[in-house]
Amino acid sequence: MDKRHKILLLDDDADWLALCRDLFADLPSHPEILTANTAKRALALLETEPVRLLICDLKMPRIDGLQMLAIVRRQFPDVRTVVLSGLEDEDFRSRAYALGVDLFWLKTEMQRSAKQFNECLESLLGRENEVGFRGIQSKSLMDIIQMECLSRTSTVLRITRGPLVAKLWLQDGELIDAELDGARGEMAFQRLLAWKTGTFENLPPEPQRERTIHKPVNALLLESAQTMDEAENPALETPETAETNSHRKTMWKLSQLTREGAEFVIAIPPEGHGEPEVLGTQNAAAMAKWARSTAKIARRLGERIGAGPLAHVAGQNMERQVIMLQRGDRVFLVGWPPEATEQLAEKSRKLVASWDS
Repeated sequence: MDKRHKILLLDDDADWLALCRDLFADLPSHPEILTANTAKRALALLETEPVRLLICDLKMPRIDGLQMLAIVRRQFPDVRTVVLSGLEDEDFRSRAYALGVDLFWLKTEMQRSAKQFNECLESLLGRENEVGFRGIQSKSLMDIIQMECLSRTSTVLRITRGPLVAKLWLQDGELIDAELDGARGEMAFQRLLAWKTGTFENLPPEPQRERTIHKPVNALLLESAQTMDEAENPALETPETAETNSHRKTMWKLSQLTREGAEFVIAIPPEGHGEPEVLGTQNAAAMAKWARSTAKIARRLGERIGAGPLAHVAGQNMERQVIMLQRGDRVFLVGWPPEATEQLAEKSRKLVASWDS
């Protein structure tokens, strides 16, 4: 009797199905790969085949991926689920995890890190006796880390917040390393704990990971809690700690600028709500005036033609390139040298997303 696990791939792109079928057939456990190009066909296969793992896209005709996941969670609760999507949208990621998916990966990310993705799939296929509940929980990151450590877990926690991605390495319940936007160790861990929202997932452990964190995790969590209390309650701060925290934030932002190769960032609040926050340039007033005006024009144009909210505006002259983005009620300008060419909009989004984190 063939006891191989069955993986069901659901996507309306025939070429993508063929590519994934060949890729996943080489998993160490040699699973049987089933494919479907519609949700209706996939549900029929789930009714007749003992599928262990469903990998599905989100954007499909008639029944989309989120609807499909809701049906599968209700009718086939034992099937593990993975989203493999081309939609880079934090709202879709959060909604998918709220439906109880085990993993959410972007297609481009999977192609860049195929080996790691296959390790995740193999780990899901091997969880024969796993018990417990899945799905997003309304708990803080501190709660999640403490639960993983108390369970003496060995895993890699990947935490995503918009375009930002952080990782925590746990080995037998001990925190051994952290990584966030080029920073490692305690600095990355402290920055990560300041995040208020995001989604997390468990990746296979990496026992050979170099250890950079040697303090007990509870001591680190206590230090972080005290720092965040001081930040949220200025009355608790002494002049010395306030100066230290302000200096630390400035140095973090400068290191981000340097690492990405940007020249400056200007954070511009709504008119009448304070002065722009500037890093890397002295010529902020004129640029802030231009940004407010441009954002207003783009907003009106988007409403008139039904194009939705502004993604970004790009400008260039002989001296520099500028990317303008909207985040919340603020407008951001990110300046780049004229020779910079690689993914400036995406790099600008990362800088802006990390500004307040």
